[in-house]
Amino acid sequence: MTTINASSGPGFTPTAAIDIPAGNTVIAAVIEWRGKIALFRRSRRLGHDSGLWHCITGFVEAGATPEQQAFAELSEEAGLQAKDLDSLLQGPALVITDSIGGPWLVYTFTAMISRPRLRIDWEHDTYRWTPASKAKRFTNRVDWLDKVLVATGHFPAIVPIPDTV
Repeated sequence: MTTINASSGPGFTPTAAIDIPAGNTVIAAVIEWRGKIALFRRSRRLGHDSGLWHCITGFVEAGATPEQQAFAELSEEAGLQAKDLDSLLQGPALVITDSIGGPWLVYTFTAMISRPRLRIDWEHDTYRWTPASKAKRFTNRVDWLDKVLVATGHFPAIVPIPDTV
């Protein structure tokens, strides 16, 4: 179990320490190209969130830093290599509660890329480029995607996100 001391930021109030169960640490990477973001529809072959739109995600594996894991997931799920990345910007870490009340530590990233063509793996059926301002038109998206888009600066932070560390 990992204990995270939640901190304050713009629009946030300090919170108490949060225990994150082992295995509940992930990365969430938003891919951006020429002012648009890529949304990915999860494959129906997956056991959770299948058919829903989201960004690139993955569990942080033992011994890997969040940044290393972000690079690995971008390569595996979107076919991106280091030469395709203009930059990888780390956003704030979030603590997001799942449907049964369990906390998840989410390290957020924005991958600025130099080419629009992605090579998706079996975890996705398809992907679409969209202006971030129109991402809410994807009504069947994972419920935590908006928090990631706020954290990475793709959505305005109109209402504070209480699940931030």
